[in-house]
Amino acid sequence: MNIDSLAKEFWQQGYLSIDNFFDIKLMDKYQTHIVEHFGNNPDFVHNDEFLKKSNTDVIPWFPQLDGLNDFDTAEKNQNLVHLTEAILGAGWSSLYSMVMFSHQGSNGQSWHQDCPPEDKSQFNLNRLVYSMDIDASTGGEVLVMPGTHRLGPITVGDVNEDFPEQITLSPKKGTLILIHGHLWHRVLPATGSHRASTNYRCCPAGAPEDITDICVYRNMRYQFSASTVIEERTL
Repeated sequence: MNIDSLAKEFWQQGYLSIDNFFDIKLMDKYQTHIVEHFGNNPDFVHNDEFLKKSNTDVIPWFPQLDGLNDFDTAEKNQNLVHLTEAILGAGWSSLYSMVMFSHQGSNGQSWHQDCPPEDKSQFNLNRLVYSMDIDASTGGEVLVMPGTHRLGPITVGDVNEDFPEQITLSPKKGTLILIHGHLWHRVLPATGSHRASTNYRCCPAGAPEDITDICVYRNMRYQFSASTVIEERTL
């Protein structure tokens, strides 16, 4: 694995997708934990306004905060640690791991940026670990817009618009996807029984721990800590 080459590609594109990054047996263990935790009818944790305006109904779980040490293993993977440092530089810090679960028929996530992009030095890095195959049969593929991490705020418009430049990522069990927090990205609706991934968010030195508290959508800016829309974005 050429860490320097991958880091350069990340900064050019704003994302990376690397198959066979994690051990399959570890991924099977993660998937078992996830399915056992969520069961068949998990509850949403966001309010109705957010669910309606964001067209997002992904349900989070924080396994490390619940004391599940199995989820430490992927985070400590040395290839992941070295790649993260090559991208973010010295002094970067982990935020938390968050499992993102969607049941059949859920909308996925509309186009967004994880944090305000006005200050290019202030961002998070999504490190997405896939414990199941994601493809056309399951739904939930990841859409990215290469290079948009350099373009400032996402444009105002249809929250699920299709763009000619968009790339569809179909991660397999064991795939790692890295996404810059300013990159425009989206998740397609889940059509299989469920869809899950685990996000080991982190940020460079100098970025605050609450860097992802404000998310930028094509129709609003939303502050999670206050559960409120702080800016309506209209044409």
